[in-house]
Amino acid sequence: MKFFLVFFVCLLVGFTPCPLFAQSSLSLTLNEAVRIAVEKNLDVRAELYTPAQFEADINRYGAIYDPRFTIQTKFDDSAEEKPTINESIIDTRAFTTGVSLSRLFSTGATAALSFSNSDNDTNNSTLIDRYGQSGLMFTISQPLFKNRGREVTEENIRISQISKYASLERFKTKLLTTITQVRNDYYKLYRLREELGVKQVSLELAKTILAETKTRVAAGVLPSLEILNAEFGVVRREKELIDAEKAVGDQLDVLRLLLQLDTGIDITTTDAPSHEIQDISEQDAVSRALTRSDILEQKKNLELAEFQTRISQNKLEPDLSLNTSAGLNGIDRTRGSHNPAGISDLDNFGWSVGLVFTYPLGNKAAENDYIKSRLKTEQTRLKIKSLEETIANEVRAALRGIHSGFKQIEVTDRGVEFADKRLHSFIRKNEAGLATTKEVLDVEADLATARNNQIAALVFYADALTRFWQVTGELLDRQGVHVDETEADRLYKAVK
Repeated sequence: MKFFLVFFVCLLVGFTPCPLFAQSSLSLTLNEAVRIAVEKNLDVRAELYTPAQFEADINRYGAIYDPRFTIQTKFDDSAEEKPTINESIIDTRAFTTGVSLSRLFSTGATAALSFSNSDNDTNNSTLIDRYGQSGLMFTISQPLFKNRGREVTEENIRISQISKYASLERFKTKLLTTITQVRNDYYKLYRLREELGVKQVSLELAKTILAETKTRVAAGVLPSLEILNAEFGVVRREKELIDAEKAVGDQLDVLRLLLQLDTGIDITTTDAPSHEIQDISEQDAVSRALTRSDILEQKKNLELAEFQTRISQNKLEPDLSLNTSAGLNGIDRTRGSHNPAGISDLDNFGWSVGLVFTYPLGNKAAENDYIKSRLKTEQTRLKIKSLEETIANEVRAALRGIHSGFKQIEVTDRGVEFADKRLHSFIRKNEAGLATTKEVLDVEADLATARNNQIAALVFYADALTRFWQVTGELLDRQGVHVDETEADRLYKAVK
């Protein structure tokens, strides 16, 4: 049984299978796999475009403070019949050029400086045949109730800012989900490779048993039926090995797609799952979980809803505006056919001040906008409370998963130990003729199952830790991944 014992040792210490379905091999630590996913995963990269778009909105709506320069020209030709005795018709022609510069201020006020110059030609007997007219005017319009103040003026800017930070929290959630998936798929590939190694050793062991059985049958020590039992054991293990190879190949595709690696690359996992016990306080874990990115996103949504409620409340107020203006004007009476049009002397000063009051009767549109915004605010508060309760349950469930996973490691370790001793016992019984080949193969299969359970328990515990760090929101920090708005801003500037 020399060869049998050699393969038995291989089964206990593990077996590293050869790369499957690949042209080149890439050894990856868990941290390297996470880094590649953060940099290359298409879903993660696509999510980063959302805050970049909100950055574009912030700059777009910030343009409300850009000064507006306007130039306009027009030519008027009109004929008007006056109620005189001779039924005279007055013809008037005017060519006017004007420029203006206006700007909005954070108080909601609009200020404008305008200049106009016109050249007039008329047959009105009470006027000069041809004259020029120029004017320089400065005007300010300031809302006193509705639309007053920075908050209302910068409504769209503020909405875009809050939405940008909410989208950054959503991006963190996407990162958290992706890193969780990377860790789980990384350890799943580790488990499937280890199981493949166990099945390869088991097959080689069954082949050794078949060869020894044929020798013993030829010597007349065993009946020929034992050869059929040994051959069946080999065939069954060949089928299990084929299934295991397929499972590894499928998982390689999953991980390669997640990391955006070429299909010809075989991935070797170099980090084994940890089985160290974790000292965790449930209360501290729940407190950390209440600051994770998805709840911060909802709080940003609440901030946005409260802001829109204040804006809607402002829209309920009457629209009262203070309008003021001051200017200079002048008339040039010397224009004629020998005196081309020019700019008149601005000798005359004038000013005005007034109030404009507007209020829609009933005001149902503004009232219902305000009601809707308040309802949305209360709805968001309830969502946050519901999410907080869900998070607390998730933390408790994750803690139970950790405790259960650690216990499973202890149980499966003992299972491997017992299966090992049991196989040794059946080997000795087989040598003494007290156990059949089928019994030895069945016991060996039990050891292989125990070994697979041990591997699965280690991976289950690693997945339980990953799940716990995901629900508490600390997985990003543990993996050294930090997110701020600079990446989105850099993307915006690159496109710009």
